[in-house]
Amino acid sequence: MLHRSDRTLENIPIGGLGLIPIVGCENLGHRVNEYLVRWRQESNSIHKNDVTFTGFARDSFIIDTKIPRFGSGEAKGIINESIRGRDLFLLVDVCNYSVTYSLTGHSNHMSPDDHFQNLKRIIAAIEGKGRRITVIMPFLYESRQHKRSSRESLDCALALQELVNMGVSNIITFDAHDPRVQNAIPLNSFETISPTYQFIKGLLRHVKDLQIDCEHMMSISPDEGSISRAVYLANVLGLDMGMFYKRRDYTQIIDGRNPIVAHEFLGSSVEEKDVIIIDDMISSGDSIIDVARQLKKRKAKRIFAAASFGLFTHGLDAFDQAYQEGIIDKVLTTNLIYQSPELLSRPYYISCNLSKYIALIIDTLNHDGSLSKFLSPNERIQNIVAKYKRGEEI
Repeated sequence: MLHRSDRTLENIPIGGLGLIPIVGCENLGHRVNEYLVRWRQESNSIHKNDVTFTGFARDSFIIDTKIPRFGSGEAKGIINESIRGRDLFLLVDVCNYSVTYSLTGHSNHMSPDDHFQNLKRIIAAIEGKGRRITVIMPFLYESRQHKRSSRESLDCALALQELVNMGVSNIITFDAHDPRVQNAIPLNSFETISPTYQFIKGLLRHVKDLQIDCEHMMSISPDEGSISRAVYLANVLGLDMGMFYKRRDYTQIIDGRNPIVAHEFLGSSVEEKDVIIIDDMISSGDSIIDVARQLKKRKAKRIFAAASFGLFTHGLDAFDQAYQEGIIDKVLTTNLIYQSPELLSRPYYISCNLSKYIALIIDTLNHDGSLSKFLSPNERIQNIVAKYKRGEEI
C-alpha cells in the first residue's frame, strides 16, 4: 500500500486545506476527512512554528456549507465560514438517488442533474475567494453520453467546459467511461484513476485459495469498451485474457438502446479457471449476468465480477438468483458512489473502500505533489500479490 510517509511532501501547501462534500457525498467526505485530520496531527510537530504551514493541522477540514431549497424545489448554495485563500476540494456523488427534497409538497429523489447543479451552486458561492478549486467527481457526470452518433447533445463535454469556465482548476474522476472526454478541456487538468488495486486487494482479502497464474485464472472483458481494463489486469497478474462482444439488433430500440441479441466470446478456454469479469459500471447487471452464464456454459470454475460503480438500477434480485444458482461467486464495487444497505448486506458483495486513496490524493495535491504513483499502481499490485502468495495478512 502507498503510505503517506512514503511520499515526498516537502512542498509548501498551495493553501489551507478545505474539504466540501456536496449533499449526498457526506459519508465519503467524513471518512476522507478522518484520514486527513489524523495524518496532519501526527506530522504537525514538524511544521508547528512555520508560518507558511499555518492551519496545516485542524480538528476538521470540512467547510460548513448548506444547500437549502425553497418550497418550489429551487435552491441556493451557502458557505457559512471564510474560505479565502483555501485550497478547496469538492466531492460530489452524482449517483446518490437516496437523497430527497420537497417539490411542491412531494418527495423528489435527486437525479445526477440535481447533484451537478448543487456542485455549481457551491462553486458559485465560493465567489473566487478560494485559492484553488479541485472537483473530485468519482462517477463522471454524463460520462455515458461522451460521443455523438447522430444529432444529439454532448453532455459530458459541456459539463466539463462549464466547470472550468467557473474556475475549477483540477477535475479528478475514477475509471471514466471514455477518458477521451478530456479532449473537451485540453488545456485543463483532468485525471481518471483506476481502482484496479482496490479490486485485487478486496478479492485477495475475501478469497483465500486463489491461484494467480495463467493456468488457473483469466481476466475477461464483458464488451469492447472494457478491453483496456481486462488487458491491464491480465498483464499485472500474469493471466490470459478473453473478451465478449455484444451482438445487437440495430433494427429496433427498446428502453433507449438497441437490444443485445447475444454475447459472443473471443479467447482461450476458461474451463476449470477462476474468472474475473472487469468493467467500469454495473447498471442493470443484465450484461454481466449473461456473460457469467456464458462462461459457466464453457465450464469456468468461479466467477468474480468487478466494477468501479455498482448502480444496480434494476435492483438486486437478478444477482441474488445468479448467486444462488452458482453463476456468480462475488461481486466487487467501490464506495465511490452510494451503496444501499441492501447491497452491503448481501453475502456475495465485497465493498472496496477508496476513502484512504482519495485522502492521499487530496493530501498530495495540496502539497502540489505528483500523482504518478496513483495513476500507475503496478508496484503496489505486485507487492500485495506477493504477500498473498506468502500467506501474509493483507
